[in-house]
Formats: sequence, structure tokens, C-alpha cells
Amino acid sequence: QVQLVESGGGLVQAGGSLRLSCAASGSIFSGNAMGWYRQAPGKQRELVAATRSGGRTDYADSVKGRFTISRDNAKNTVDLQMNNLKPENTGVYYCWVRQLVTDYWGHGTQVTVSS
Repeated sequence: QVQLVESGGGLVQAGGSLRLSCAASGSIFSGNAMGWYRQAPGKQRELVAATRSGGRTDYADSVKGRFTISRDNAKNTVDLQMNNLKPENTGVYYCWVRQLVTDYWGHGTQVTVSS
């Protein structure tokens, strides 16, 4: 069983920065995909950034150049550094890990960017 706990959300003005952190407990394979999704009000959950086997990273087009995902396999953590935040980045951010064929989710952390 995998448990994910997020931290680091909050309220920030446009142009500001936030860093989200996720700590995973349980058996996490270093090659598993881990990352962050966002769900804005009234919208579906969407991928923001992910790390995959071999160190490959994926980003949503809208955050490329502003967000950076990093992972520490020894600590089972994955962080998301978000710079130059925009109001459209507002939403609940969920930590995610795929273990074999099962997806695990954190409870989410709210990020609000004011204009």
C-alpha cells in the first residue's frame, strides 16, 4: 500500500513562486512514474508534470519553462517548483504515483494565484 502526503500549497500573487512537496510511504519502486496533477474548479484533473523511468520528465505545455519537477528516490519524495505563477494555475494539486498498474493519489493541496 502506498500513501502520499502533499504540502506547500497556499495563496500567492501572480508572478510569485511556490514549492509543493510530496512524501510517499510504502514500497515505491524507483522506476515508477511519479508526478503532479491539477484539478481546477469545474474541470477534469490534468497532468502538470511527471518523472518516469530513466529519469524522463514530462510537462504540460502551459507550464514548460516555469515549473520544475524533482525526485529523490532515497527519500521517496517528489517536489514541484512553480515559478512565475499565473491565475490559471489555480487549483487543487494532487501527488500521483503509478505502482505497476495501480494509480495512487494524495489528498491534494490547494494553490490559489491571485491576479
